[in-house]
Amino acid sequence: MYLMFPIGIMYYFGTNLDERFTVPDFWPKAEMANKVPTERDEIHAELERLRAKRLFLRERRLAAEERAAQLQQQRALHQQQQQQQQQQQQDSA
Repeated sequence: MYLMFPIGIMYYFGTNLDERFTVPDFWPKAEMANKVPTERDEIHAELERLRAKRLFLRERRLAAEERAAQLQQQRALHQQQQQQQQQQQQDSA
């Protein structure tokens, strides 16, 4: 019993592994995988692409920060106007 159980487990999991336990299309195809550039021109092209991406994301971030600052200023101005209106209402009452 103690000897047959591990042998049975090894036999069950050790035979027909490809048919039982494979996941279709688990590994990516060579065309879909990342390819590390090896030639000088490919390296420069990749660096240029990364620079362009970085600059695009930087511009997008700066524009978002500028919009956030404008919204914050507008909210502050709106709150000041509301406070002034409340003070005028209290003074007139």
